[in-house]
Amino acid sequence: MIRKSLFAAIFLIVTVAAGCSATKASAATIPDPAVDAPLSTIKGEQTAVIAGGCFWGVEAVFEHVKGVTDVKSGYSGGSASSAEYGRVRSGRTGHAEAVQITYDPSKVSYGQLLKVFFAVAHDPTELNRQGPDTGTQYRSAIFYADEEQRRIAQAYVDQLNKAKVFGKPIVTQITAFKAFYEAEEYHQDYLAHHPDQPYIVYNDQPKLESLRRELPDLYVAK
Repeated sequence: MIRKSLFAAIFLIVTVAAGCSATKASAATIPDPAVDAPLSTIKGEQTAVIAGGCFWGVEAVFEHVKGVTDVKSGYSGGSASSAEYGRVRSGRTGHAEAVQITYDPSKVSYGQLLKVFFAVAHDPTELNRQGPDTGTQYRSAIFYADEEQRRIAQAYVDQLNKAKVFGKPIVTQITAFKAFYEAEEYHQDYLAHHPDQPYIVYNDQPKLESLRRELPDLYVAK
């Protein structure tokens, strides 16, 4: 945790001095997915697993999305034996810091979740990094559970790239889901427990504000 706070402080100083040149688009400029699953008329829950840098902020964003019933921080992409924070942070396990989203498909669609992912949860043009965090464990990835999720995710990436919504091509990996390993308890609901931590204040609180301001139809206060 000290490492992330230190990097956040350094990153803040450099950004203020040099000016931020992020390519992240405003949520208002990101269109709805042209290919999406219709809202279900059958009650039940589904899951989505995505990765977009440090899981603290991504988890916090989706905790405030309409129709989402639960979000867990964890690891995906590697083996069970290496699904431990001390090892994942090395960048050599194949894991990405990921979140597992449980949602009600009668209230929010998979495509709408991806819109939040691309619009406010992270910058999909950054390769193997997000903000001050670098390494393959911070890569942008969508771990699709079935053919429908794969089809929707790929179509949306193609749609956004074709429209040149971002200043650079999207580098998000779209890969088959194998397993999700829940992270240590102290990582869960991290923003809620540490709202004033410098890393959270600078990197993650603005994501929540963007969700509330720019995607009000998908935002739920808690």
